[in-house]
Amino acid sequence: MSKKPPKATITPADFAALYDGFTAPISRFDCGRKCAPLNGGSPVCCSTDNAVPVVHKVEFDLLKERTDLWSKFKPYDYATRQIVAELTPDCMAIHCKGARHCERDNRTIACRGFPFYPYLTRQKEFVGLGTYWVFEDRCWMMSNLEIVDKKFVQEFIATYEAMFVKDPSEFTTYVDFSASARRVYSRWKRQIPLLGREGELLIVEPGSGAIRRGRKKDFPKIAPFSSEKEYRAAVGEAGGEVPREGLRAA
Repeated sequence: MSKKPPKATITPADFAALYDGFTAPISRFDCGRKCAPLNGGSPVCCSTDNAVPVVHKVEFDLLKERTDLWSKFKPYDYATRQIVAELTPDCMAIHCKGARHCERDNRTIACRGFPFYPYLTRQKEFVGLGTYWVFEDRCWMMSNLEIVDKKFVQEFIATYEAMFVKDPSEFTTYVDFSASARRVYSRWKRQIPLLGREGELLIVEPGSGAIRRGRKKDFPKIAPFSSEKEYRAAVGEAGGEVPREGLRAA
């Protein structure tokens, strides 16, 4: 007879502490200015047309006490109905008022960490940060991993390690998700890009799971971010405007 997984003990106060410990920006550049022209003027991670934020119900309890920024997400098509239908009982999908109304202190853990997830090996070792591959054609940062700040990586890792202790189901979720990543990249015949625990570039061979140190050339940029010319053409096609000053500090 198999053992039941340990019950989550995470509380709103725990999430408040996690928020306090996860404040570092992803880099010193405002990457949202690079993807927004391709997404109707809003960063890809700030629109439920692209990414539906999923949170622990306990995290939403905290947010409701702190702000009116967030509300329960209402599915609007088949894909979003599927996302909601597949959530575990302790999770829910939520919606915010949008990037213009963002309150940085009241961002969810998922918002703070996007576009990364905790990557775990077959041996269930938390070795680094993987990227949500479905956004690679819309998220500029995923084509520029070398500019991610080390402090962000350290706070990301500390946050998820603390969550895994309080909620073992979160650990199981990412063990399974990491296995899914290996299957997807294996089908694509591509290597998995990671940021290691010290912010170093790593490469995972999806078939064997072997990990090696990566180099910048091992991380090809994804269209439309593969060249400035291609990016400008994509922005023009989307009816957007290329940022005039380039990237500014976040």
